[in-house]
Amino acid sequence: MDRPGEAPDRTWLIAVAAAMWGTDGLLRQPLAGQLPAATVVFWEHLLIVVLLLPFLPSAARAFRAASVRERTALVLIGAGASAVATALFTQAFRYGDPVTPLVLQKLQPVIAVVAAALLLGERVRRGYWMFAVPALAGAWLMAFANPFSAAPQALVAALLAVGAAALWAIGTVLGRMVSVRIASRDVTVLRFAIGLPASAVVLLAQGAPVAVTTAQLGPLVLLALVPGLLGLALYYIGLRSTAAARATLAELAFPVTAALIGVGLLGTRLTPSQWLGLLIVVASVTALGLRERSPRPVVHAEAPA
Repeated sequence: MDRPGEAPDRTWLIAVAAAMWGTDGLLRQPLAGQLPAATVVFWEHLLIVVLLLPFLPSAARAFRAASVRERTALVLIGAGASAVATALFTQAFRYGDPVTPLVLQKLQPVIAVVAAALLLGERVRRGYWMFAVPALAGAWLMAFANPFSAAPQALVAALLAVGAAALWAIGTVLGRMVSVRIASRDVTVLRFAIGLPASAVVLLAQGAPVAVTTAQLGPLVLLALVPGLLGLALYYIGLRSTAAARATLAELAFPVTAALIGVGLLGTRLTPSQWLGLLIVVASVTALGLRERSPRPVVHAEAPA
């Protein structure tokens, strides 16, 4: 049950939003061989900002009324977690070691727990790791066909991957912080409005093309609307009453959905260990969501001041 005086925990809604992000691969795959990642990220932001123009004045007023701390958080979310992190993660793969970025991206929940403790005063009880450790182990099993031979190698790729994981994790924590006092719609609008110029800078820095064809525009619109706008709108609604330490584990629904779509629609084959990892992640995230509705949750979170 929910605690008296608190909004109901919405770990499940974070998981639903993350599952929507998992449809990204289905929509992005036709574009992957045609456009650089920086071009795709730029167009995602541009299309969403155009769609959200009617809500931009309200979001701008919310930004002006926000504290300096909240404004800084919004800039870091929009520029850091939305644009720069994706660019760092993509760049990591260009060093010829596809294992390193995937391995080190698994640090994201651990970084988020530390950041939530420092910035939001969240405290995880011992029981939290009963859910977190299996979830992280399951994510590892899912990521690699042969999980016992995967090891990071390239130093530069490792630094880039850790940077991306840190920005995504901090984005989760800062999103929780600003979503408590600022309307979810305004946070969503500001994330993309701030992320648009940041993605443009990344586009120019990488020398990627801006132009797209008419045939590419359709998949870009779907990519922007479903895993982009709708997924993040639900995510920020959920963050209003979900501790960041819980949310970061619920976000593991993202690779689960991506794996299932890969198997069902893209012809991907999973090894037995990857299927085991998928089941462990689903069980751990579901159990955490149910556990947090009890009178004694494993994450103690006060509303950020």
